[in-house]
Amino acid sequence: MSEYDQDRIREELERLAEPEYSRFSSHLLPEGEQILGVRLPKLRQMAKEIAKGDFRDYLASARDGVFEETMLQGMVIGYAKCPLEERLQLITAFLPKIRNWSVCDSFVVGLKFTKKNKEEVFSYLLPLFQSKEEYTVRFACVMILNYYTDDEDLVRDLAVLEPLSDQPFYAKMAVAWALSILYLHHRPEVYEFLKKTTLDDSTVNLAVRKILESRMVKGEERDTVRALKR
Repeated sequence: MSEYDQDRIREELERLAEPEYSRFSSHLLPEGEQILGVRLPKLRQMAKEIAKGDFRDYLASARDGVFEETMLQGMVIGYAKCPLEERLQLITAFLPKIRNWSVCDSFVVGLKFTKKNKEEVFSYLLPLFQSKEEYTVRFACVMILNYYTDDEDLVRDLAVLEPLSDQPFYAKMAVAWALSILYLHHRPEVYEFLKKTTLDDSTVNLAVRKILESRMVKGEERDTVRALKR
């Protein structure tokens, strides 16, 4: 029997589940997700233990029946010790399993290996921005706002975000979120970008709204940013 028998994995998730947390989480995610109600710290602990063992065996047979099973796989990919090329292959295999913003964004946060491999990972991301899959585009955009906010990143960040007009809702939200985070790091440059961009009005307006939600934007600057709204 596999070291990571999937029935045992499900039993452990069910043991850790909290019904009230399940009800709370269900309101935050699209309809149709089956959520047991396991809190993220407990999932991370499970993922760390799996990553210490034969994580390849686990990932090869892992199930996607419930929200936590999918989330767990993404966390294991982040924690696993493996060569860069193999990790990128694991990410590619996982992307089609992402069905909601929570799995997407939590997955990205765990990919800290990116910090030491920025050029290679950015090259990997480039074709993902052109994907027809909503959550693949969201994944690429959330990678930008998590790992590519330095001065040397800005020009190419804006170059890959510029063509992303009229995306499906969760991809569109990620484009706007990425622009808002980049604005906080590079105010003059992103302000000028938002003034001139060919992005659709809806995405620009969402970016403006996200910028205005930041407590770091105060006083007259708020009026200047608000004027960008179309």
